[in-house]
Amino acid sequence: MADAIISSVAEQLILIAKEHIKSEIKLVRGVEKELLNLSKNLKGVRNELDDAERRRYDDKAISDWVLSLEEASYEMEDVLEEWSYALVKHMLEIAAANLNQKQKQKQKQKQKVSPSLLLPSCLCFRNVVFRHDIAVKVENLKAKLDDILKEKSKFHFAVSQFHISRVQSTSRIDSSALQGRKNDTANVANRVVLGFHEELGFRIVSIVGAGGLGKTTLAQSVYHDDRVIGCFDLRIWMCVSNPFDVAKIAQGIIESMGKGRITSIYNQLETTLERLAELIAGKRILLVLDDVWTEDEDKWEPLKNALKNGGASTTVLVTTRNANVAVMMGTMDPDIYRLGLLSDADCRLLLEHIALSGRSMEGFEDVCEKIARRCNGLPLAAKTLGSLLRFKNTLEEWENVSTSQVWEFKEVKEKLFPHLLLSYNELSPMHKRCFSYCAFFPKEEEIRVEEVIRIWMALGYLGSSAENGGDSLELRGRECFKTLSSRSLFEYRQTDSFKIHDIVHEFAQFLRNASSRMEASEIKTTCQVCGPFIAQVKAYRSLMFDKRSTIPNLCNCLTSLRVLGLWNDFPKGIENLIHLKWLSIDHCVVHIENLANICKLYYLQTLFLRSCNLIRIPNEIGNLIKLRHLDLSNNQGLLELPESLCELPQLRTLNVEGCVDLSNLPQGVDRLKNLKHLHNMYSVMQLPENLAKLTGLRRLSEFNGGSGGSRMGLLKNLNLLSGSLQLKITLGDAGVVEDAREAELKLKMHIESLRVEFLTESGIPSSTIHMAEGVMDALEPHQNLRHLSIIFYDGTKFPDWISSPLNQLRSVSLASFRNTSCLPSLGKLPHLEEINVCDMYRLVVLGPQLLGQGDTASSPNNAIFPKLKKLIFKGCENWREWEDITAAHEVGSIMPRLTELAIRFCSELTALPHCLIGKATSLELLDISGSGLLIERYGDINASAWTFISQNNPHLRLRI
Repeated sequence: MADAIISSVAEQLILIAKEHIKSEIKLVRGVEKELLNLSKNLKGVRNELDDAERRRYDDKAISDWVLSLEEASYEMEDVLEEWSYALVKHMLEIAAANLNQKQKQKQKQKQKVSPSLLLPSCLCFRNVVFRHDIAVKVENLKAKLDDILKEKSKFHFAVSQFHISRVQSTSRIDSSALQGRKNDTANVANRVVLGFHEELGFRIVSIVGAGGLGKTTLAQSVYHDDRVIGCFDLRIWMCVSNPFDVAKIAQGIIESMGKGRITSIYNQLETTLERLAELIAGKRILLVLDDVWTEDEDKWEPLKNALKNGGASTTVLVTTRNANVAVMMGTMDPDIYRLGLLSDADCRLLLEHIALSGRSMEGFEDVCEKIARRCNGLPLAAKTLGSLLRFKNTLEEWENVSTSQVWEFKEVKEKLFPHLLLSYNELSPMHKRCFSYCAFFPKEEEIRVEEVIRIWMALGYLGSSAENGGDSLELRGRECFKTLSSRSLFEYRQTDSFKIHDIVHEFAQFLRNASSRMEASEIKTTCQVCGPFIAQVKAYRSLMFDKRSTIPNLCNCLTSLRVLGLWNDFPKGIENLIHLKWLSIDHCVVHIENLANICKLYYLQTLFLRSCNLIRIPNEIGNLIKLRHLDLSNNQGLLELPESLCELPQLRTLNVEGCVDLSNLPQGVDRLKNLKHLHNMYSVMQLPENLAKLTGLRRLSEFNGGSGGSRMGLLKNLNLLSGSLQLKITLGDAGVVEDAREAELKLKMHIESLRVEFLTESGIPSSTIHMAEGVMDALEPHQNLRHLSIIFYDGTKFPDWISSPLNQLRSVSLASFRNTSCLPSLGKLPHLEEINVCDMYRLVVLGPQLLGQGDTASSPNNAIFPKLKKLIFKGCENWREWEDITAAHEVGSIMPRLTELAIRFCSELTALPHCLIGKATSLELLDISGSGLLIERYGDINASAWTFISQNNPHLRLRI
């Protein structure tokens, strides 16, 4: 932690010194030299911080010294921010004065403004007292840091890499540690022996998971599994750890084969690898490489090439904490086994086995269950706490373990946390700081990836925006998240969010608490109002209030805040938080004067004003020149945005979703050159023509085209659009087809999801039908499109591009078609996984056209819907017949992967195609709810019809 903080401050010192040298707005003579000296001193002490970090957790004097260094660094960071704030404020005042002078000159109808009447940008600060105050703070902090750095000599820190050695593993197994891993053993063993049964050649199987999850134990179990032993001529176990020494590993393999050591002095690695390749030639080898850390392919490649000389089915089983390692080593995705957590029940059994050693559980059942839940499925936590409880005999002692912070126990520090420190100490200072910050979030909270990246930016953890312009900070944040996630410190969710395991969360808290201790008495005497929050602000520079919190007025005790989240209440004094960079206000009535105060926070980078009953935004919003992300969503009464919004040079995200009364954007929107994301769902019916100039735009949630909307031709040059795009098209104007063609969707290769919704009057004239068909044909997307939805389409036929086998479509949704009696031929789409058909009013008979007639029907060896998993029909009230599928296809060639077939509320359909049902052996769910005639026919599980459906699907579930 100290290394991370000091690295950040040292970089900022250099940057601010450079700015001071370049700027004509000076403080005092020589200050840049002082700053550069400070940076040099801080960088110098970093070489000894590894040893300080290692010793601080057991030595209070060292911990206090590191804490003093961190706090002094934070104070320096605050001073630098204060200086930057003053510079920005001064420049804004100059700009405002210049503008005022220009306006006065125009009023006097002068043709040209005389330079002598303007305030030159090189004017020094008018507030000399302030300038002196900043200079004095810099000098005082330098003196303070000098004293701290002098004091370090008494600790005799070693200049070495902080490294925790790992206990070498062996193939010997403790059977009691296998609790709950029976299925995991079978799954990995099956992957290992697959190469033997199918003669797949050299293979790599990887077990990936967090420290303490039981990867080594699982590998040991597989190593001794009877299914595995019989498939290999030789089994070898090697504990690799860090560093990855190719010669040492190769020599270890040779020795384990009983062939002695290689003693050649010259070219030892080459000689060793040649000898290894010679010894394993033709032998079926299982090599376990336990605890691999390196991501360097150059280190792995020589060993891999030697191992390939083994016989057919030679397999390497790898355990690693880092998914990137598995990929680097060449593990195919099906052979990467991501080890999961134990169930609470298995955790409890493991804990009981170690803690009780045959003693009675009577009276301890409830507390044991609490402690097991606290382990949250982590086997090492259960084993560690079990060892701790083994010598505690009273219920009171067990209760104390269940309620205390885990780091309060010596056993946890000695047995559990070193495993986590191994992962932590492999991280760079930036990654360490970003990881430890996540202890700020409550346990079990699902954290949005995008939100935490913006907070890291606000805290300066990702570097300086002056050094990393454009999108590089966001990209760096995304890479940082990927690194932490790949090392199993975060549990990534499909919703672009993540969670932190409880024990990992407590480890992060331990890191923060060890580096930011504050006595309770100190908190009480500091401030009666802000006292409860000061420790958190010191540790995290952050405060988050929820709807249950009482929000105090913000006094000077909290001015170091960088991140602030408010709910339901707006405090006084927010304009004093000059260091604030991330501000979130939700469900709070924010008056115009409140907004004016917010607009004095010139260094804000992210501003959320969601559901705040905003009516208008003040012109002063243009003062927030560092603002990158502005969220005004769900302010339903917001009528317009000021033109000054277009003066925000760094704005990248503008969110006005749910602002239903906001009909347009400012005309000068094209001046937002860095705008990348415009979220405008249910808002902004008509976009300004100037939007077409924002060729860097990557996200546009909704576009209203056709009559009364914007020209779709505005999209022509927006070829970087990505993610999801919703088009709402009002038919009526004869030029709408040509306008749709001008949008050139085919060139927008980054759009993954497209929803096209047609808006027409109640009648369906023939001209509208042809117009709809023409628009759909013109809206041909790029073949990279993954998801397609079409709503209220009034055409009678589909464009050819929908059925093209070159499409990458994964899902197709068709809803509320009022004039279509058939479906497009989708059977040729090689990647299609899901089809949803809803409210097709004119669908009466479904024939083979859905499968794709013609070429596909005449080619029995070509699978139809090869990857389709879900086929769903709903509300097709007039659908009476589903024609049987031709028997010309081989068994399994039609929808071989179908797992769910749903026919919901299709009341007239009487039967399902026998051929389809009989061949879909993978079917797991048949849903005929609301379809009365189908329920009569198939609803009785004892009926012959149901027997036919389920005879090849013993696990098929029926929903009626």
